[in-house]
Amino acid sequence: MILNATKLEQFHRDGFIIIDNFLDPAFAQSAADRFAPLFRGEFPTGLYPDEWNWREGRDPDNLTRQICNGWKSDPTIAAVTLSATIGQLCAQLGGWPGARIGQDNVLWKPPGAAALGFHQDDSYCKWITPPNYITCWIGLDATSAKGGTLEYVPGSHKWGDFPPIRQFHAPDDYHEALKMAAAEVGQVPEFVKVEVPAGGCAFHAGGTWHGSGANNSTQPRRSIVAHCISSDAKFHPTNVSYIYNRYKRHNSLNMDEDFFPVLWAEDGHRTAWLDPVGNEKKIFASKA
Repeated sequence: MILNATKLEQFHRDGFIIIDNFLDPAFAQSAADRFAPLFRGEFPTGLYPDEWNWREGRDPDNLTRQICNGWKSDPTIAAVTLSATIGQLCAQLGGWPGARIGQDNVLWKPPGAAALGFHQDDSYCKWITPPNYITCWIGLDATSAKGGTLEYVPGSHKWGDFPPIRQFHAPDDYHEALKMAAAEVGQVPEFVKVEVPAGGCAFHAGGTWHGSGANNSTQPRRSIVAHCISSDAKFHPTNVSYIYNRYKRHNSLNMDEDFFPVLWAEDGHRTAWLDPVGNEKKIFASKA
C-alpha cells in the first residue's frame, strides 16, 4: 500500500490526509465489538494496558473512554495497530526508513460524551528522539460533525511546537490551547471535520493541531489510533516519560522491539514475533 503523489502533497501542505475506505467494514465492526469488554477489564492476553483512563462503575459516563497500548491486552486491537500497512504509510509520510509503534489509543466517545481538547501529539513524545509522531486515526463507526468527530486545523503543523495542554478530557473550551497558539503565531484557525464511513481513517503529522467536540448524536464514536515513531527512534538521554521509560534498558537509549516493535522498514525488517504481513489481507479495504 503506497500513497500517491497527490496524497503526499496534501499531507505536507495541510498536515493530514483522509482516506474514506481503509479498514474493512466487517473487521471494523469486530474491533468495535471489543470495546465494551475491554473497558470492563476483560483482557484476552491477561495483561493490563499501559493506561486505562475510564473504568465502568468508577468514572462519569460523559467522559471519553481511553485505553493506551490496547495492543498488549487484545489481539484484535493488535492486528490493526501493529500492522505493516500502517507502519509503511507512516514511514512514507514521515520520511523515515521504517516505523515502530510508539503508543496506541482505544477511544470510545458514547452519546453525550464531552469534548477532547485541541492539542499536538508531538507535545507528548519528548521522551524520544526524534520527538515526532505520525498518527493513524481509524473510525470504527461512521463519523459526523454532530457526533464529535476528529477535527483538524489545516497547515497548523507549520506553527512550531507548543507544550502539553492544560486539560485534555472534558475541557470547558476545547479550543482553548489552539486559540492561544494561533494568536501567538498570528493565525486564524480553519477547521476540517473528519466525516467518514466505518473503517475510514486519517493520518496526521505530530505537529498538527486536532481535537474533537462533544458527541451530540445518538451513536457512539469508537476509534483506534496508532501513534508511530521512526524505526531509528531512541530514548531521549534526559527527558523521562513516567509511563514509557519503564521499558528503557539500563545504560542504553535503544528501544526494545518487545515493547516498541518495528512494524515496517524499507530494508524488509519487521519484528519477528508480529503476525505475518499476509494476514492483513482481511483487515484493510483500500490501496490508498
